[in-house]
Amino acid sequence: MAENLFDAFEPVSSKQWKQQIQYELKGADYNDTLVWESLEGIKVRPFYHEDETYIKYTLKENTEPFQILQNIYVHDVNLSNKRALDSLNRGAESIRFTIENESVILADLMQNLPLENVNYFFYLPFLSIDFVNKINEFATKNNAKCFIQLDPIGQLTKDGNWFENLDKDFEKLNAISSKTSVPFITIQSGLYQNAGANMVQQLAHTLAHVNEYFNRIKSINQPITIEIAVGTNYFFEIAKLRALRLLFNTLASEYNHPFNCHVIVTPTKRNKTLYDYNVNMLRTTTECMSTILGGANSIANLPYDALYHKDNEFGDRIARNQLLVLKHESYFDKVSNPADGAYYIEALTEQLAEKALLLFKEIEEKGGFITQLIEGNIQKKISESAAKEQELFDTGKEVLLGTNKYPNKNDKMKHDLELFPFLKQKPRKTLITPIIEKRLAEKIEQERLKSEEN
Repeated sequence: MAENLFDAFEPVSSKQWKQQIQYELKGADYNDTLVWESLEGIKVRPFYHEDETYIKYTLKENTEPFQILQNIYVHDVNLSNKRALDSLNRGAESIRFTIENESVILADLMQNLPLENVNYFFYLPFLSIDFVNKINEFATKNNAKCFIQLDPIGQLTKDGNWFENLDKDFEKLNAISSKTSVPFITIQSGLYQNAGANMVQQLAHTLAHVNEYFNRIKSINQPITIEIAVGTNYFFEIAKLRALRLLFNTLASEYNHPFNCHVIVTPTKRNKTLYDYNVNMLRTTTECMSTILGGANSIANLPYDALYHKDNEFGDRIARNQLLVLKHESYFDKVSNPADGAYYIEALTEQLAEKALLLFKEIEEKGGFITQLIEGNIQKKISESAAKEQELFDTGKEVLLGTNKYPNKNDKMKHDLELFPFLKQKPRKTLITPIIEKRLAEKIEQERLKSEEN
């Protein structure tokens, strides 16, 4: 007869745990010694217990295994087609084409690519009804699973201008909504994290971003794609993704939108470095792990050399292989919702969701996301959050190994740069002040590059 081993042990209550901890502290203050507060204002305790955890929410999570997403920027259609086929043969399970203009011939781009069990994403940095119709016709004719990634609000946040203007952009979106069956709305919210927003801001801004589309498009009868970035605060990032789904589904239900969102996740650029760049592989590995446990649908890993090298086969292969190891050797895809029942993660999920919902309501009370962007309040709050994190980095309280702690003085990068991450945009007229990505290590790296010249 099978016996439950744990029946032999008396249960230990949270009160007993606290008493033992107080004894071990030998007079030191429990809160000052063991409780720390995150940038989001969440106080993290040393332990979480069943008798103190009451889960108020029901989470509609992704239950399908995550897919490995390969990004391909379409310069040459034939080369992009070959690269997509090669990536699929080497382990990619989804392809995202960034199409720079509508002169691209879709049939040539998709020629001989497998359509079964592969998702194809088409990110369009322009707004064209005709090109969207071509993708919709291709998907319908070939029974292909396609996602069109259009985000005029995202264009406004990062560029400072609409594609045309608010009225014309949403007029086109409404026309697309009435004609296409392919998902076409994407929320490009990774920008908020890369610019230095804390997690509560990321969630609230994403929710407010979505709400603008629900308010301004007459009917959205397709799933919405949300793209988000994750950092290395492991358990917080798991909880952030879970809170994102909880908040989205809560909002969607108010509009009778029956679809779950499709979540694409990419590691953040904010903590990536030029010097000791191989450490970026360690950072992206843990970030991808938290992404999987948080329930992402698709993961586009960031190559370790993405800051200073143009797209290259080696960097892409390493990034893809990191996910292949997690999937096929570490078996991260074998359990649905693995974070369920983890008291710490459940508590973080609830606190992040509650704080983000309060901030979302505040944004809506002040006119909504677009109004707050135009008035500059969103940008101001993100800048304030970024400054707090930058101060922690500058004073050594937030560590990036190889950069502000244990730097290798013999490491030289000046002659390896193919991309220049410090270049400033030329001043130009914009409707709003754009939200700008900024890495923590930029100032230190600029100083080191200058010293290489001497």
